[in-house]
Amino acid sequence: MTRDEIEDLYGADEPGILFADGYDEAIAGTIWDGERTRVVYKVEDILNIIMERDEMSYDEASEYFDFNLAGSYKGEYTPLYLES
Repeated sequence: MTRDEIEDLYGADEPGILFADGYDEAIAGTIWDGERTRVVYKVEDILNIIMERDEMSYDEASEYFDFNLAGSYKGEYTPLYLES
């Protein structure tokens, strides 16, 4: 599922839906949490993007992810992160 597909499917009903900018390639899909639709990202894909884009080691990318993405609450539509 792509960002455009999510916006087309849910944009009208979920105007507050949030995305993690710069990580569209890591979108796993969406989930209904009982109240709203939220975007879900694959953690490993995000880490790979960070390592390549920012020339970080795996440990550096993990720390960056934990602090700047996973640890960042942006409201009720905050994206979710899937570890598999």
